[in-house]
Amino acid sequence: MKILNLSFDNNVFLAPMAGVTDIAFRGLCKEMGCGLVYSEMVSAKALFYGSENTETLLRTSEEERPIAVQIFGNDPYIMAKVCERFNTDDEVCIVDINMGCPAPKIVNNGEGSALMKTPELAAEIVREVKRASIKPVTVKFRKGFTNDKINAVDFAKIIEEAGADAITVHGRTRQQMYEGVADWDIIARVKEAVTIPVIGNGDVKSVEDAKLIKDITNCDGIMIGRGSLGNPWIFKQIRDGLAGRRVVYPDCSERIDLCIRHYGLAVKYHGEYKAVREMRKHTAWYIKGMPNCTEIKNAINLENSSENVIKLLLAYKDELLNNLQP
Repeated sequence: MKILNLSFDNNVFLAPMAGVTDIAFRGLCKEMGCGLVYSEMVSAKALFYGSENTETLLRTSEEERPIAVQIFGNDPYIMAKVCERFNTDDEVCIVDINMGCPAPKIVNNGEGSALMKTPELAAEIVREVKRASIKPVTVKFRKGFTNDKINAVDFAKIIEEAGADAITVHGRTRQQMYEGVADWDIIARVKEAVTIPVIGNGDVKSVEDAKLIKDITNCDGIMIGRGSLGNPWIFKQIRDGLAGRRVVYPDCSERIDLCIRHYGLAVKYHGEYKAVREMRKHTAWYIKGMPNCTEIKNAINLENSSENVIKLLLAYKDELLNNLQP
């Protein structure tokens, strides 16, 4: 797959996820074989008015570059002006526009998936960003806004005509949020309706899922969201599985070791206070399904020191390894 003038090592990408796909997690996913990583979604309006907190979301590391930056908003002028900054930023290779976020605070502002209700405004945003950007411009959206208003195919045509270089389709409506089952058939219909690359998204959590979504949709790329939580290995697994190579799965020891590495990166980039709190959810994802994981998770959630958390994780790993001894 090529997006305008860009090609990738592979076409299995990390989805932008607010509060998850930060600088630490992205680097690990890239190391594990992800073809392209996306930033957390960034408010164009906040960037336009110089929010320091928002600027921190755009920090990148050498390991993950170049990355795709995802912005959200509903003002074509502001979004275009913000995108001009990326023209001279070699660390950014794609500007992605969020038209799929279902969060109430985003939707109530007429942003994210609310733009699927106003396709004319959505098209104007794409046209203005495309005029301003020398980087490829892509758009991520959903099956539709409500379950009785499925407009992904028509919306995709409008977005393509407005100048988008590629699109990502999540097979759920905004009404579904993240519940139910993603509809891969709608992705197939979008793929048939447009000529630009289509990336399929939703419920890809294994090699088998990746093979199936490719077969059903003929999509050009696959975007992994929740399937990567606590499981950055999924990118290498899918890459190898699609290529017919042997797929390797990490054991409990490897999962804990990577969690500890992730912890160290979080402290490095965010500082002790924020890292300890942000890593609670990541740690729970890494150890999910392991023996006594709930007890360990609860103990970790009471800690305010990364050193103590790492001691708990190392002791937990030793306990698991000792239980495996004959």
